[in-house]
Amino acid sequence: QVQPVESGGGLVQAGGGLRLSCTISGRTFSEYAVGWFRQAYGKEREWVAAISRSGGNAAYADSVKGRFFTSRDNAKNTVDLHMSKLKPEDTANYYCAARLAPWSTYFSYAGSYDSWGQGTQVTVSS
Repeated sequence: QVQPVESGGGLVQAGGGLRLSCTISGRTFSEYAVGWFRQAYGKEREWVAAISRSGGNAAYADSVKGRFFTSRDNAKNTVDLHMSKLKPEDTANYYCAARLAPWSTYFSYAGSYDSWGQGTQVTVSS
């Protein structure tokens, strides 16, 4: 099993941007599909984005489509979530999750992932 570690959270004004990063140690990074999830205080965890092992396939929740972009660099063992045009409703703890997967497959269901990071807080002020 692997341990994803998120970084890059912080406080940003509405309309601004942040880049979150997820690194994975313990196994070959390129074997893992990665998903991003978030959980706001008092709310259910929701899926944000997902990317395949290849990096060639990705998907986004409707709430972030056109504002967020995820990419990966298998040589650097890193997946990034580029967030722009942030809104106060984007405020949440953001989690990176990973699972072994076929080369071009991504997953948007939390139950599909078996390794989770501790999360990084993103706060968007109005």
